[in-house]
Amino acid sequence: MPDKYVLLVCDEVPHDVVLTDIGVRVLEVVQVVRRLTDLSLWRSKVLATQSPSLILVGVPQEDAEAAVTALREVGAQAEAREQPEPGFPSH
Repeated sequence: MPDKYVLLVCDEVPHDVVLTDIGVRVLEVVQVVRRLTDLSLWRSKVLATQSPSLILVGVPQEDAEAAVTALREVGAQAEAREQPEPGFPSH
């Protein structure tokens, strides 16, 4: 019996938020990362200083855009990226 694959179509495409450059206001960026991720201050600092780094994964577009705006307001460079569609297994 052949396998069947179904592609689910959703209205909401999940987005990832990527911090590409921390900028010069490091402490403020770390505080924003902490607020967005609910990580400890130390883990937020580690995440922010290892740019490019994935800050949020699979969030709605509105949340991703708000996070990017918050990061840019404190001098960081960030972008929201659509998650790629999952590929179909090959036989």
